[in-house]
Amino acid sequence: MVHNLRQKYAFVFLPGLITGRLFDIGYFKIPYFFASCLLVACTFLVAECKEYWQFFLVQGVGTGLACGVLFGPALGIVSHWFSKRRALALGVNAIGSSVGGTIFPIAAQNLIPEIGFKWTMRIFGFILFLLLGVANLTIDRRLPPMNVEGGLFNWAALKNPAYSVYCVTGITTFLGLYTVLTYIPISAVQAGIPNDFAFYLIAVANGSSAFGRITAGLVADRLGALNVMIPFTIVAAAMTFVWPFVTTKGGLIGISVVYGFSCGTYVSLLAMPAMEMGAVGDVGRRTGLYLSFAAIGAVAGTPISGAINSATGGFEDVGWYAVSVCLLLLTRYLHLGKLAGKF
Repeated sequence: MVHNLRQKYAFVFLPGLITGRLFDIGYFKIPYFFASCLLVACTFLVAECKEYWQFFLVQGVGTGLACGVLFGPALGIVSHWFSKRRALALGVNAIGSSVGGTIFPIAAQNLIPEIGFKWTMRIFGFILFLLLGVANLTIDRRLPPMNVEGGLFNWAALKNPAYSVYCVTGITTFLGLYTVLTYIPISAVQAGIPNDFAFYLIAVANGSSAFGRITAGLVADRLGALNVMIPFTIVAAAMTFVWPFVTTKGGLIGISVVYGFSCGTYVSLLAMPAMEMGAVGDVGRRTGLYLSFAAIGAVAGTPISGAINSATGGFEDVGWYAVSVCLLLLTRYLHLGKLAGKF
């Protein structure tokens, strides 16, 4: 199942290059509709899965790919409708995944003993059908399509040193960003914490992440996205190093709250620096290229952390954030031409 999580993390970002380009030239409603149908269908099909390969295809590949096609245009739409309060809009937009990541696991934990796994997944499918139906009816772009030169790959954007470095930060940051969120229940059980309690640590982290996302939006509009992302990435790095040494319930709850909040600030604002490094007519392709780079870190990060755990017997040697923070600082310097300023 951890492998399935890795697949979904990667597929959320990987289609960004294609969906971003389609968004810029005006084709996003049709892909959005088919991705919605795929996500609902996969949710119902998970109820029928019995073998690992079936879960891998349906939950790992199908669900991940559908989420990826839905994710990119949702970011591009924000850049069309918001300018002065863009960070806040991105934060509100990002809250949805935190709410879902909090409610769905708790609901599943309580529904499965009562009505079984199959009907639990079917209920989730009906919920997604309703919510995605509303999304398909209401989501729309404000500005007319623009067929910017360069085709699928925006090589001109990569000539901007700040943008190129920021794309690299997507790889390095996501090498470690989901480590705690993926493995904290496992480390809790290894420390002797009951499995029923360990399960809720993910919900606690996701709930805290919602507050981090909205707070980041409020602050970033005043201070700049990177100026908010950098300190909270440092906090997330500290939690990654401290977490393996915490073995009590209270301590693990504290790690989940602080890490979830810090992680939420980064996730809610990650697209904003890429948005601000060029014209809005090319925002889909520029943001999508960055997300495609981030997919590399997302697909590699959790298995590397798992391999380190298997080789060393713990997560003490897992920590990927130091380089990311330095690169974020470098991105800000290259964009502003000075060490400090709003960005």
